[in-house]
Amino acid sequence: MKKVAVLGSGSWGTALAFHLANAGHEVRLWGRNADLIDEMKSRRANAVYLPDTVLPPGVAPTASLEEALERAEIVLAALPSHGTRAVIRAASPFISRQALIVSATKGIEQDTLLRVSEVIAQEVRGARPIAVLSGPSFAIEVARGLPTAVSVACVDPVLAEDVQREFRAAYFRLYGSTDVVGVEIGGALKNIIAIAAGVVEGLGLGQNALAALITRGLAEITRLACALGGRRETLAGLSGLGDLVLTCTGTLSRNRHVGVELAHGRPIFEVVAGMKMVAEGVKTTTAALALGRKHGVELPITAQMAEVLAGHRSAAAAVEELMLRPQKTEQESR
Repeated sequence: MKKVAVLGSGSWGTALAFHLANAGHEVRLWGRNADLIDEMKSRRANAVYLPDTVLPPGVAPTASLEEALERAEIVLAALPSHGTRAVIRAASPFISRQALIVSATKGIEQDTLLRVSEVIAQEVRGARPIAVLSGPSFAIEVARGLPTAVSVACVDPVLAEDVQREFRAAYFRLYGSTDVVGVEIGGALKNIIAIAAGVVEGLGLGQNALAALITRGLAEITRLACALGGRRETLAGLSGLGDLVLTCTGTLSRNRHVGVELAHGRPIFEVVAGMKMVAEGVKTTTAALALGRKHGVELPITAQMAEVLAGHRSAAAAVEELMLRPQKTEQESR
């Protein structure tokens, strides 16, 4: 049994805390909202994010980073990408240099264009390599113990194997990788393509259009990942194609929901205001475009979603723009 600190009491953090406790670990679940944490302690449920799931005895909610991280052997960050740096900076003095740090966040920091594992590494001053957990995984299904398979990536394969061993359960399977770049870029950019998938759904464009979007979206994600040093085969796996298919087609997808609402003509501020949970693709879009420009990679779907999110173009006009782009061979790199 390991002592585990889960940072982030949203749906994903709560689900992973639930899972790790069921896997036999002693888990402390940290959240910044003290009122929510108090309610979780008394009700043994996260009424805001996972109301129908009772926390097992092995999960101890806390609003204190020091308490959460005391003697923690595994530190799991399941935070919104835009809040990760501040939380890890505050947590860093309490994190043991021997602790295994795992990022379960999918996104890109807007100002720096860093992947989340790079942000964490900066704030803990590179004490140890950061492992990354990503793949097709709706939080509620993990919490319910439904079969799930994900990727875990780390430049040190021994640390990836440690995560595989400690996170394994009869319903939770992990595949190891050393391609941290590919796994993180796949996890971040699939959210943008899922917004576009919601647009396709909201406009009633049919299954042909959705299949085309997913396929060309994967090509777009792969181009950027490879330009950053990732491996093409990684994007054909769980953290690329697998996560993309789930997020583009699953009714539980927050990013797909955003796209549906945009297609119905609702402005993005109104859509986001009505959501309890973060749709990472909204913030990732501008960061991904900036990364593409920096590395000379064209991201046409991302560019059109940025226009729609900014209110500069209607969802229907964005789809028309994509369809009328100059035709190319399928393997062209741009």
